[in-house]
Amino acid sequence: MAVIIAMPTAILGTILGCFFMNQSVSIYTQIGIILLLGLAAKNAILIVEYAIDYRKSRMPIRQAAQMGGEVRFRPIMMTALAFVFGVMPMLFASGAGAESRISLGCAVVFGMAVNAFVGTLFVPNFWELFQRFQEKYLSKLFAGSTATPASAQNPGTSEAQPSANPADNQTNTPKVDK
Repeated sequence: MAVIIAMPTAILGTILGCFFMNQSVSIYTQIGIILLLGLAAKNAILIVEYAIDYRKSRMPIRQAAQMGGEVRFRPIMMTALAFVFGVMPMLFASGAGAESRISLGCAVVFGMAVNAFVGTLFVPNFWELFQRFQEKYLSKLFAGSTATPASAQNPGTSEAQPSANPADNQTNTPKVDK
């Protein structure tokens, strides 16, 4: 859900860019929006995956969200800025077909710039909000219907026993890109 809520930042950037550059929302702008939605989703998914990994290692929700955002911030900014600067020449196109290139470039440059800065800041917060809601309310509501206890699967056994090997009992910490 946090990934879906991050999508409007890309569209907001595109609309603001078209407004400031006095461009209409043409078919080329719409193609740029589709491209941006994919990139915005990819960035949000990476942040959420890292936050989930940190949460699984028994980190508090807020700290897991913060660490997920911090770990992925630099790679997302590097990718976004390289993309923005790579597409920037389309904004200054001239000659035959320049209007279509300007329209596409305007959508992509402004949309990605706004999404990179605003979206990256909001995704961890959205994830924290939805994770708290899920753990507080939804886990209690659906606890009996979705999970089958271990004793129901194997009659005569109680809960899972810890392994004799201490390495099996350790929780895995998420991988960190540096």
